[in-house]
Amino acid sequence: MKLAKTLMASTALTVAAGMVAADGHMANEMTIVSWGGAYSNSQQQAYHNPYMEKTGVTIINDESSAEAVAKLRAMNEAGNVTWDVVDVVAADAIRLCDEGLAMEIDADEQLAAAPDGTPASEDFGDLLVSDCFIPQIVYSTTFGYRTDMVGDTPPTSVCAVFDTEAYPGKRALEKRPINNMEWALLCDGVAKDDVYDVLETEEGQQQALDKLATIKDDVIWWSAGADTPQLLADGEVVMGSTYNGRLFSVIEEQKQPVAMLWDAQVFDLDGWIIPTGLSDERKARALDYIMFATDTQRLADQAKYISYGPARASSAPLVGQHADLGIDMAPHMPTDPENAKNTFLYNYEFWADYRDDIDAKFQAWLAQ
Repeated sequence: MKLAKTLMASTALTVAAGMVAADGHMANEMTIVSWGGAYSNSQQQAYHNPYMEKTGVTIINDESSAEAVAKLRAMNEAGNVTWDVVDVVAADAIRLCDEGLAMEIDADEQLAAAPDGTPASEDFGDLLVSDCFIPQIVYSTTFGYRTDMVGDTPPTSVCAVFDTEAYPGKRALEKRPINNMEWALLCDGVAKDDVYDVLETEEGQQQALDKLATIKDDVIWWSAGADTPQLLADGEVVMGSTYNGRLFSVIEEQKQPVAMLWDAQVFDLDGWIIPTGLSDERKARALDYIMFATDTQRLADQAKYISYGPARASSAPLVGQHADLGIDMAPHMPTDPENAKNTFLYNYEFWADYRDDIDAKFQAWLAQ
């Protein structure tokens, strides 16, 4: 406890130092864009509420992160950027950075150091996958299934999704190619290390779509992270993909008859970008918020509300119990060794390069 208090005090001093260095003329209102549901609630509790209490700023929540790339392109084109800080996945951050729609961040100048003085660039390490991206969490997209709808042999492999004979009923899959294409190839016999080499080719893309076609009539396609948990809770699907934190919520908080299928979970990163095109006052406010919200203690605090691993190495030892349930959160993290026995590593660069083309092909296939 004494160590934790020391770490918190040190972090507070680091953040305070960042506050003093920030531009004194800052906007008194900001719009923060995220994904909604349990995830936005975790940010509200860990980041927004403490920051509003500290600064008196008003934070407006927007839940448009799923459309962030298209909307920021349109805002930039119109010369009217209305968002101040935007939560995006790493691949989208890379795209936005490449297109000049997100600010470059100097991690060691504009982010708080760890409590022991370790520079932010070292504390985040390899998770700083773009010059414009400030990672918050490691999450995974994985499957949940209804324990009362799978008989006496619960699924242990992701390929159960394609086995409608052993596990009849509807499945929920996200209405985009990412992850679905990879799982399809894995379950069609492609070795894990070869998946992206195969997916680069026209033939490989068709192979993935052909595998998905074997269950197309049994799929309910989702767009919002809250969809699959609701479909599972209502018993409308036997299994479905979504973010592990959403499944944690439906299993541990709502006590629904749902279990996790961690096999071939896809690790990904989620974090902040600051759009280009902000006024000096809004940019100063956004940078001030980012300094605060991505420090060691704040990232650890988010894990009190949702089962995502904090992106800073210094935050991991501070992850404790769920704020309301009182259960240890470490075993519910996708990075827990027991859960991470067979993970699939998402290729950011691949999707940054191929996303638009494969998206078009996937949507055309869906419409057939």
